[in-house]
Amino acid sequence: MDKTVLSVEGKELRTIALEDSVFGIRVSEGAIYHAIRNELANSRVGTASTKTRSEVLGTHKKPWKQKGTGRARSGSKQSPIWVGGGVAFGPRPRDYSYKLPKKVKRLAFRSLLSMKAQNDSLKVVEDFTIESGKTKEFVAILKNLVGRGKTVVILKDNDPLLKRAGGNIAGVSFLSFDRLRAHDLYYGENVLVLETAAKRLGEVYSSAVASE
Repeated sequence: MDKTVLSVEGKELRTIALEDSVFGIRVSEGAIYHAIRNELANSRVGTASTKTRSEVLGTHKKPWKQKGTGRARSGSKQSPIWVGGGVAFGPRPRDYSYKLPKKVKRLAFRSLLSMKAQNDSLKVVEDFTIESGKTKEFVAILKNLVGRGKTVVILKDNDPLLKRAGGNIAGVSFLSFDRLRAHDLYYGENVLVLETAAKRLGEVYSSAVASE
């Protein structure tokens, strides 16, 4: 697949050949679903907790005698049917995280990159950085490259100055080529990939496919 490399001014510079096994495959919606579900599950804190009848404070004395009162029998005020009593089958602290097979995760990322490339929402941009780290400079670049909507920028490495410049812009997120997030890619309306990052994505995921 051939893509045009854009400058930070939005002008066409040259053409780059992207790996078809990464940017031109048939989209697997099932793999995307499982990857997003896995990320959301792994991010859950799992600290929700309620007290059972054995943990609620209070007397354990029988409220009234078993027979002769005309009322329903009751053995404890800690019962879930009483106000202030314990909770039956309530949430308890747990770990929601689980591991997703590597093949499924790689297929999901390749499907997401292919889907964005086929929808023309993925653009390859020349390598750039913002040495001043100022937001206004990054905003000017975004105006030249994309319109409105959530934007994902895939970097070739950890660029703290670029992240600093776009860190407080609503709807903008940064990903490294070797640490993608399915949730961000799926919901990102615009995906900007730096030229070197596009090459490295092709190298990493095409070699993974070959090893499978």
